[in-house]
Amino acid sequence: MTVYVALLRAVNVGGTGKVPMDDLRALCERIGFEDVRTYIQSGNVVFRSGRDAASTQALLAGSLAATLKTPVGVVLRTPSELRRTLAGNPFPKAPANRVIVFFLDARPGKRALDGLRIPGNEEVRAVGREIFVHYPDGQGRSRLRLPQAKTGTGRNLNTVRALAEMAGSTSRAP
Repeated sequence: MTVYVALLRAVNVGGTGKVPMDDLRALCERIGFEDVRTYIQSGNVVFRSGRDAASTQALLAGSLAATLKTPVGVVLRTPSELRRTLAGNPFPKAPANRVIVFFLDARPGKRALDGLRIPGNEEVRAVGREIFVHYPDGQGRSRLRLPQAKTGTGRNLNTVRALAEMAGSTSRAP
């Protein structure tokens, strides 16, 4: 069985997509995932699945859409992928709560950030299937509009680190 971290897009953010984490955990168990654990109230769930990544993602997205009556973006990563994301952080000196990782299904094209208008002091770098944004003045004050944020989902480095640790302990569980 493979351990996955599912990062849900627009769940419990700004009053949209409300899903209590107990309900998310129960839904994941009903569709056959094992060792299900959630992390904070923003659509993060760690579990084991005997399915491949594509069918796991489709099953979870379909089940959430049926339950919530609206599509929910689901991005999956394995524990090793999260560790590589953390290791690839292009802003190692920035505070972890000021670096947001936008997780995407596919690697952005080489020119994905061309023409991006950066209105403040933000720094943006694409690394693999992720886009890292350093918000030195805080994300809430930023006027940066990242087009990929419409299909991906963002987490700060503290959350990514916590999820990698949870997923790592799940992969060592009996």
